[in-house]
Amino acid sequence: MATRHESAPLGDVPADEGRSGQPTSNGVQAERASAVRPGQPRPSSNGHHPLLGQPHDHALEGPVAIAETVAAAISTPAEPLGPQGRRFNWRSPFFVGATAAAGVALTVGAIELFLIAAQTLLLITLGLFLAIGLEPAVSWLINHRFPRWTAVLSVFGGMLLLLAGFIASAIPPLIDQGGKLVQKAPEYLQEANDSSSLAGQLNARFHIQDNIHQLLNSSGTGLASGIISFGEAVFSVFSSILIVLVLTAYFMSDLPRVRAGLYRLFPAPRRPRAILLGDQILVKVGGYVLGNVVISLISALSTFIWLTVFGVPYPLLLAVLVALLDLIPVVGSAVAGVLVALAAFTVSVPTGIATIGFFIAYKFLEDYVLSPKVFGKVLKLPALLTVIAILVGGSLLGLVGALVALPIAAAFSLLVDEVLFPRLDRAKPARTAEIG
Repeated sequence: MATRHESAPLGDVPADEGRSGQPTSNGVQAERASAVRPGQPRPSSNGHHPLLGQPHDHALEGPVAIAETVAAAISTPAEPLGPQGRRFNWRSPFFVGATAAAGVALTVGAIELFLIAAQTLLLITLGLFLAIGLEPAVSWLINHRFPRWTAVLSVFGGMLLLLAGFIASAIPPLIDQGGKLVQKAPEYLQEANDSSSLAGQLNARFHIQDNIHQLLNSSGTGLASGIISFGEAVFSVFSSILIVLVLTAYFMSDLPRVRAGLYRLFPAPRRPRAILLGDQILVKVGGYVLGNVVISLISALSTFIWLTVFGVPYPLLLAVLVALLDLIPVVGSAVAGVLVALAAFTVSVPTGIATIGFFIAYKFLEDYVLSPKVFGKVLKLPALLTVIAILVGGSLLGLVGALVALPIAAAFSLLVDEVLFPRLDRAKPARTAEIG
């Protein structure tokens, strides 16, 4: 008795039968025919595509020909490529291992990309940090009926004016000191050749002049490359400052949208709590930055008045230097005091000693009067955590790390107090088995 596959070509389904051999109505046939999209391949009579691997040899292909026979049987006008098979078992050892290997590869790749883009990510983070720090001033102006663009322009313009003032005060003294150095170069050379002077004795003992001549004569190429490297470093610093300023301006103008976008990343049930904690962290960062700027301006003003009264040269440049160094917590003001004291010793020894006493007194006033008044309850960090945060931040990211260490530590302390400790306190004690 002939089977259906013998009486009809393989893959051809009679008009009155479906894939299961049961009669089907003309409406179902029409629906299946209409499901065939233009461009889809039509079922082949033997499962072997007419445009591939011709001539078709049943005996040569063996098991593949058998599979092609089955392929022709499952191919229909509605599903020319056959029905979908069983889903893969994603819990099989192969897929588990492949998923684990892919996860490791993805993690390593992400770390490599992070290391490559670390410098750029640091600039972006610093720009966002400055924008958040200046946001309280912008919001204060907005609350006093300033449009946001006017408030951002006012605050950002004020920051640019401070930066321009530092550059304007630093360039003339540097040019003046460089010119004096060139003019006194012959005098310094004569003192180096005079055995009765201190410079001459040092030159005779350590052969400083001969070493300089040898360096200039034998390594001119190295000196030139060193000058080029110094120029590249200076260009890199100025370009980084420019990039940070541009990013800060963009973040300041679009900070409400950035804030809303970050909060949208949290699930809806957790979003209200995330908004409360996040806004508190942002307020801490803003209060810290503005408070630090206010204290630095106070230190610069008092230093300028002191140096002007005692006739120390370049009081404006030194005052601006004190303001910049005082932005670094704990150690910044100490370093500034040492540098200013060295400049004061060029006037006289009593002036230098008096300057050291002035900075000691100012440091005491800043730590116990100004900082509590300006910062208030913004940070609320223990002294030990402050020192540890500055050391860790400075070792990881250098000067930038020391600047952002305290607000990051304050944010971490807030999350620990509001999230971690309450969960630990609510944890139920483990049940112990009764003895006896």
